[in-house]
Amino acid sequence: MGLLPSKKMVRIHKEGHSFLLVLFILFLGINIIFQLSEITEFYLNIILFSSVLIFLFFLQFFRNPILTFKVDENKIISPANGKVVNIGEVYEDEYFREKKTIVSIFMSPFDVHINRNPISGIVRYYKYHKGKYLVAWHTKSSILNERTTTVIENKKITILVRQIAGFVARRIINNTKVNNQVIQSDELGFIKFGSRADIYLPLECKIKIKKGDKTIAGITEICSLN
Repeated sequence: MGLLPSKKMVRIHKEGHSFLLVLFILFLGINIIFQLSEITEFYLNIILFSSVLIFLFFLQFFRNPILTFKVDENKIISPANGKVVNIGEVYEDEYFREKKTIVSIFMSPFDVHINRNPISGIVRYYKYHKGKYLVAWHTKSSILNERTTTVIENKKITILVRQIAGFVARRIINNTKVNNQVIQSDELGFIKFGSRADIYLPLECKIKIKKGDKTIAGITEICSLN
């Protein structure tokens, strides 16, 4: 059984706490300063409206939906919220050094940016790569952009997840450590602003999604092992 959204209130991810506090103080100061100035009420309302709108945008960006789930060892679950922009066969040259099926998911600034473990297992490999900041949907962003590579292995399968920074993204957080046990759909990491997640799978995997589909991290089934 996959993950299900909880009916409880959505939390704010810890990565957004200090950012949102600073932003709130900044906008509060700006509005107080303009309130004490001699500009017209029309412009005061525009400044207030813009401040609220921008703050609400960042508030939704750092949202952290509360999820309940049961682990399913026969399913590989999406590592990211977003849109499937590529499904194909590629040669993976960092860890496997063989052909794999790749599924690429683009995360827009309006998607939840928490990444989750597609399977339960042991972290066999992790590496951070410095790089460029091409737009995340660019095909070469997976080898040229700032990125992380995480390999998780269990008795049934070994998969590779790659977090890729985009044109706007400037920070990738990854919580995994080599040899640690991870649980399917628990948090793997977080990428700030537009970005991408790639997952590399065995060629024999039965893909359950198609290009253009929307995915939800920890919920959407990427492929079946049955």
